[in-house]
This record gives sequence, structure tokens and C-alpha cells, in this order.
Amino acid sequence: MDSLTQIVLGAAVGEAVLGKKIGNKAMLYGAIAGTIPDFDVLASNFTDTVTALEMHRGFTHSILFSVIFAPIFGWLVSRYESYKDFKGWSLLFFWGFLTHPLLDAFTTWGTQLFWPFEYRVAFKSIFVIDPLYTVPFIGFLVLTMFQKRTTKKRRFYNKMGLIISTSYLALSLLLKWVSYAKFKEALAEQNISYSEIDTRPSPLNTILWNANVATEDAFLLGSYSLFDSQPITFNSRPKNHELIATIIEKDKMQRMIKISKGWYSITEHENDLFFNDLRFGLMSMDPDAQDFVFQYKIETDPNGRLKFTETEKGREDAQKLMKELWIRVKGN
Repeated sequence: MDSLTQIVLGAAVGEAVLGKKIGNKAMLYGAIAGTIPDFDVLASNFTDTVTALEMHRGFTHSILFSVIFAPIFGWLVSRYESYKDFKGWSLLFFWGFLTHPLLDAFTTWGTQLFWPFEYRVAFKSIFVIDPLYTVPFIGFLVLTMFQKRTTKKRRFYNKMGLIISTSYLALSLLLKWVSYAKFKEALAEQNISYSEIDTRPSPLNTILWNANVATEDAFLLGSYSLFDSQPITFNSRPKNHELIATIIEKDKMQRMIKISKGWYSITEHENDLFFNDLRFGLMSMDPDAQDFVFQYKIETDPNGRLKFTETEKGREDAQKLMKELWIRVKGN
């Protein structure tokens, strides 16, 4: 999830652990704990694109990280804070660290929660930014801040923020199941043969859902809004995997394919090849669009080594997508 949401969740968790004893400082340290796992993004400054992608939401988003580093941070903070309870501080950091990847597990990218095992937990039921999750949570957190640390109201407001936000996550799983059933029904009605289907919410909401459908030579992309009245339609995108036949066995290509879980297509533009990770959709609702959210230019150096460079997206692209999404959310 986005940094603001993780800060809010961390603050609420910190409050739940130590708020009654140290007041708003618990929120402050909880917010810090909720931010620390995302420091893995700094890897992009020191390594290549493929390695950085592999590291993202890896070790720092694991149970092992929480277990190892919570007591270390707990000990450090207990050395200089007036509240000296090492166990209390360790619990605050443990739950602050752990709830971060648990929340991220509901997104499309998922988390390597059981690192060093490679499996990523990804429920794909919420977008990385969702106002319906974050805004009410912030409201209850603000109400909590202005209550005395020993009052019942303070605990009530914080609990309500945690309960409502968690309930929304549960609702997102239900809505994902509903949309998945709708996509499967549409595929059956249209007699479409497929090997796999992958669904996820569109940006900023859990009303409009997208699906990737794998067929033999192409991927079918479809969308479904809970307000739709017309049948679901699917647009085809050729896999074009033959375009990388000569380099498909190279190490970095195999790693990129593994990162994308096989949901990738290759496009060619002005003699350049691009690797498209289909799991995160397009920057446009246009049926013929090719501007995928995560698209990487494939280059080969004089020594035959591959390099992947992510294509840049501008603010105008995002603004255009938001306008199109708002129209599509309201139904077809």
C-alpha cells in the first residue's frame, strides 16, 4: 500500500500496543515502524532493475524480519526514551513491522511473507491506494489523538479505525469473489477456452475489476463494474513471445518472466522490444492501448547482456486514466 496508509496503520497499531502507557508517542513510533519495511525501495539506487524488482517486498516484508529486528529497535528505543519497557517497545515494533506486509499481501504485487521461501502472498483484492480504506482510518486516528491516553474514548476510536479498515479488506475479498464469478460466467457464455484467469481491482476502488485471461497465443483483458448492465467484453493482446525467442533463455529474461508469474507480453515499437507485465493493467481504457503500467524496454549491450529499463509515465497519463476510470466505474 501507499506510504500514507502504512503510516496510518502503523500509528494505530502502535496506539493499540502502548497508547495507554505513553500516549501519542506510541502513534509516532508505530508510524515509523510501519514505514521501515518499505526501505527496500532504496535497492533501485544500488542495483539493476531486475534485481530491485526481485528484492521489492522481500526480506523486509517477511515474518523473519519482524522477529529479528523488532527486539533490536525495541532495545534501541528503550535506551533513550523515559519509558524503559523493552518488551513493550519490542511488541510495538513487531506488530508495526508485521502488519505492514500483511496489508501489502492484499495487493497485486503481494509480499514474500515467508522469506527466504520465494512464494509471494498476493490476494489481489485492493489497489495500492484506496481512499475507502485510508480516509476513514485517518479520521478515527485523528479522533484518537485528541483524547487523553487513559480514556475509554481513545481506545474506542482506535479500535473502530482498526475494525472498519480490516472489515473493508474482508469486503474486498468478497467483491473479488463476485467479480471472479462474473468473469468465469462471461467466458463460459462466449465459449472462450482458457488456461488461467487473474483478477484485480482497478485503481482507487473495489467497484471496477479487471481480468487477465490466458489463452494459447494471446491474453484477453476484460473489465467488470458492480454497476454494469451489459455483458462483459474481452480485448485480445497477442503474447508475441516469439519475438524474444533468441534471448528467452538468458538469465535476466527468465527472472523477469518469473517476476511476472508468466503474465507478460512482448511489444515492438520502432525496432525496440518491450516487456509488459500484464498484472497491473494499462494506463488507458482504450481497447487498443499498449501503454502498460509496468513496461520495460529490453536492451542488449555489446557483450550480449540484457538490460531492462522501465518506461516513464507522466502526470497527464495518470489524469487521463482517472477520468476514464470514473466513467467506467459507473457501469457500461
